[in-house]
Amino acid sequence: MLIGVAPCISPELLMFLDRMGHGDEIVLADAFFPGDSCNSRVVRADGIRIPELLDGILALMNLDSYVPAPVAMMAPVPGDELDPRVEVSYRAAIDLHWPRTPPIERVERFAFYERARKAFAVVMTGETVKYGNVILKKGVVPLAR
Repeated sequence: MLIGVAPCISPELLMFLDRMGHGDEIVLADAFFPGDSCNSRVVRADGIRIPELLDGILALMNLDSYVPAPVAMMAPVPGDELDPRVEVSYRAAIDLHWPRTPPIERVERFAFYERARKAFAVVMTGETVKYGNVILKKGVVPLAR
């Protein structure tokens, strides 16, 4: 264990977060997401919900302030409905650490999968809510002076 690192952040996930460069994306995927089919870098976080992971990750990593939407979620397939509580719970963790983050972008399902293929890594979580997947774009870490 490290001081200041949430217990939900495994050593493997910490390594991936550290190795990401600015502009790299990481997918926090729900338990049903085809992570291994989309990306060769998959981190397991079984049993951990995405709001808890968001809180742990965003305490360690800033979001990209040079893009219009550094956070993206999957848009519903026509005919499906979103549970607004999902985005509200994610937004609470985001706003706790990075309150000036723009609104969450909604990305069409297959475009989301394509971004997951290009992402730095996919974190397979224990999240079971419908449309629970989220993409984070890492920002430039300010240098201490």
